[in-house]
Amino acid sequence: MQIILLHPRLTRARSVTLTSRHILLLLSLFVVTILGCSALISYLVLRNAGDGEGSPMLHKLMVSMTQREDDQREKYLKENLAVMAVKLGEMQAQLMRLDALGERVQGLAGVRPEEFNFKEKPGRGGMETSDIGGPGRDFSMSEVQKMLDALSVDVGHRSDYLNAVESSLMSDRIKSRLLPTNPPVNVAYNSSSFGWRIDPFTGHNAFHEGLDFPGPIGTPIVAAAAGVVIAAEYHYQFGNMLEIDHGNDLITRYAHASQLYVKVGDIVKRGQHIADIGTTGRSTGPHLHFEVRIRGVAQDPRKFLALGGTAPKAAPVFVAGH
Repeated sequence: MQIILLHPRLTRARSVTLTSRHILLLLSLFVVTILGCSALISYLVLRNAGDGEGSPMLHKLMVSMTQREDDQREKYLKENLAVMAVKLGEMQAQLMRLDALGERVQGLAGVRPEEFNFKEKPGRGGMETSDIGGPGRDFSMSEVQKMLDALSVDVGHRSDYLNAVESSLMSDRIKSRLLPTNPPVNVAYNSSSFGWRIDPFTGHNAFHEGLDFPGPIGTPIVAAAAGVVIAAEYHYQFGNMLEIDHGNDLITRYAHASQLYVKVGDIVKRGQHIADIGTTGRSTGPHLHFEVRIRGVAQDPRKFLALGGTAPKAAPVFVAGH
């Protein structure tokens, strides 16, 4: 590069030739000058700010920069606290729901409240310092946020699990309610058991498809399980007879009654008074003939009554018929 210099005092023009080396040197000098000025200004600003003296403009600049940083930090903390407050509110609602679910599951499972109380804080403890982990330390904001997120997910999973357990327990309870495990009459023994016996009318060996419960006329007969009445009629052998459908192809039959208190289509509850003992139909005396059938096949009622802990005892001597 060639630079030509012109001036009235000069008798002739002069030229200066700049090589690439000269240009690099000038650029380096320019950069060093800028860096030096910046360093000097920063030094003066910091010194004046630290001493509390110097130019008011520099002091205002430092105060403004510090205030801006404080405002940004405060805004960041407020935003994070707001997010954490929302998360804590959601977790409180989930925990309340979890407590309610836990109490319901506890009731369904038969766990006594004094054995497991969801509203009491569990005991915890331990050493303040550990030989493995060393002394404790404070959590950072990001660590607390991660812990809250993980805890929220964990609470959600526990809630889903308890919902599944509650549904399963409820299903089991409903099924147990539909099993004929409740004794149909308040009688301690049966006069004729399920199985082969001597028919009281013909004297032949015949299969008895139920249990006979002797009792005075008018003794209440109750439903052995919840269900729907599908038959309420007079049968030439069973006399006044009821049949209740409990679902899953399972029915119970109540025969020889003196009075019927329900009709076809009625929904009966477990233990509901449905009839009274009588001696109608093919009978030698007042008693209840009780049957349990699955898909039309007679089952031993004692197996079901035993599940309720009330299996009747068979009488050693034959008393009543069919």
